[in-house]
Amino acid sequence: MINAKDTVREFLLQVRSGLHPDRASRFMAGRVRAHQVVSEAPVVVERTPQQYAEHVQEMLDAYGAFTLTVDELIAEGDRVYARWTQIGRHVGSVDHYPPTGAQLTATTSAVYRVEDGLIVEYWIQIDRQGITAQLEQAAAEH
Repeated sequence: MINAKDTVREFLLQVRSGLHPDRASRFMAGRVRAHQVVSEAPVVVERTPQQYAEHVQEMLDAYGAFTLTVDELIAEGDRVYARWTQIGRHVGSVDHYPPTGAQLTATTSAVYRVEDGLIVEYWIQIDRQGITAQLEQAAAEH
């Protein structure tokens, strides 16, 4: 049986990375509670593996074939903390900014809860201010 840390690592490297979004059901339960930890408007959504795969496709549409580097992975019991860096190109509309082709870097962290080898819940934080600053700079230079 795969442990929680390995489940999250493989999920990030195979699914979240955009390489194999169709493999989401190998790592996610049928319904996953996703806590979008955004200070100005926190929200909790439920996602199926198929919906998550569609979400990854939206990222591919916005950032092209991006790279995802796992910077840190810490596990305790059923919880896994992950921090990663995602680098792509601004090839699709992002937050109402038309594509500029500029490189964009996102730093993200999440805590995943794993049961029976599958992700059942996660809390995710994305450096939205950093992305906005990069988009504003790219738009000004474009």
